[in-house]
Amino acid sequence: MKDKGLLIPILAIAVYIIGGIATFSGVGLILLMKGKDLWGWGEGHTIGYLLVFVGLILSILGVLIMRILRNRL
Repeated sequence: MKDKGLLIPILAIAVYIIGGIATFSGVGLILLMKGKDLWGWGEGHTIGYLLVFVGLILSILGVLIMRILRNRL
């Protein structure tokens, strides 16, 4: 990689996007999978709650990293 200065901003945007996808897929699981087993991992709505909270944390982390990088560069 020629420019290593782009590695952290690309990682921050990727974390932000993954967090958004996890949040919305978690909401879908909560609404659609109530009382149904999800591949033997547990009920769908409980895994949906997990995805919502982890997705929100990842989205917040991505925004914080982007803000820190914007102020430093």
